[in-house]
Amino acid sequence: MLNFEFCSPTKFVFGRDTQQRVGSLVREFGGTRALIVYGGGSVVRSGLLDQVKASLDAAGVYHMELGGVKPNPRSDLVYEGIRICRENQLDFLLPIGGGSAIDTAKAIADGVPYDGDFWDLYTRKAEVKTALPHGCVLTIPAAGSEGSNSSVITKIEGNLKRGLSTEFHRPRFAVMNPELTFTLPRYQLGCGVTDMMAHIMERYFTNTKDVDLTDRLAEALLVSIREAAPRAMADTTDYEAHATLMWAGMLAHNNSVGVGREQDWASHQIGHEISAKYDTAHGASLAIVFPAWMQYVYKHDVKRFVQFATRVWGVDPAGKTDEEIAIAGIHAMQAFFLSLGMPATLEQGGGKAEDIPALAANVVNGRSGNFVKLFPPQIEEILHIASEAK
Repeated sequence: MLNFEFCSPTKFVFGRDTQQRVGSLVREFGGTRALIVYGGGSVVRSGLLDQVKASLDAAGVYHMELGGVKPNPRSDLVYEGIRICRENQLDFLLPIGGGSAIDTAKAIADGVPYDGDFWDLYTRKAEVKTALPHGCVLTIPAAGSEGSNSSVITKIEGNLKRGLSTEFHRPRFAVMNPELTFTLPRYQLGCGVTDMMAHIMERYFTNTKDVDLTDRLAEALLVSIREAAPRAMADTTDYEAHATLMWAGMLAHNNSVGVGREQDWASHQIGHEISAKYDTAHGASLAIVFPAWMQYVYKHDVKRFVQFATRVWGVDPAGKTDEEIAIAGIHAMQAFFLSLGMPATLEQGGGKAEDIPALAANVVNGRSGNFVKLFPPQIEEILHIASEAK
């Protein structure tokens, strides 16, 4: 196990009706003038936005609104949020929604005190030195942004999707009521399940030895998600299934299963290029890339893929070679993604085989991954595996 530092300071308020406590939580963490950040009309139609505003009013917290966050959140709303916060001396960010709303709020929080273009921070031209505090009300179990130190934003000019990790991105609090996820469309829930599993697998596939503890924690999470997802998809009011997914999504990305081990993240970086170019949902892009990445790299450490297949997917090893077991595990995972309504190929995700060289060339820094280090030629091969053109 490698040396590590781990800090997860977020206060998690989990359960039914917890959105009623938002106002007192903002006050608890020093907020007096908040910007509510949210996406489309579901937050409005469900009455959740009004509930949050009523809670803020009761606590004496002044508030303004910024709606219109889209999946694969864009830079234009970040700039607008920075302007609103500066002009109105707002001191707290309160996103309502999933990863897109939370990531947008994190970028706004970075940009308000920064004397320059917030994109400098996402391209590593500058370092985050301070940021406005933020909490969140989670409505989509997926990205894990409610407990993570990361944020991903797409710059409209150039269509570049980049991520930034900093401890300033840890929310002060996260309100997590599983009932708020009951109305999610099945496709969106499927994308979320794929995303949280991918967060775990980016950490699971490692070259670091003697990490059985975090291996087993990761495997337990994956199995719990695998079992809860079909129940949640079949019954939108199954509280326990939705609660399992909501908490698992946070644990998948707060790095508790990633400490002390080298992590990969190639599939995410490749998937970001697909999302940026075709506006493919993030989870869908991962469903396309991850099985292809696995088929390309599994021989690097077949034993790890055997462990993944048997412990997570229940592959029976009897009468099979290690390679056959590994392949069976990959196929079982892809079949699970398909059962969630996810695409299996680049084309099904809106992509085109002729774009593969450009997609590979755009991957940040020209290389990706740690389990197996990948450069544009190798990334092209993975994308071809993911394409019907192969």
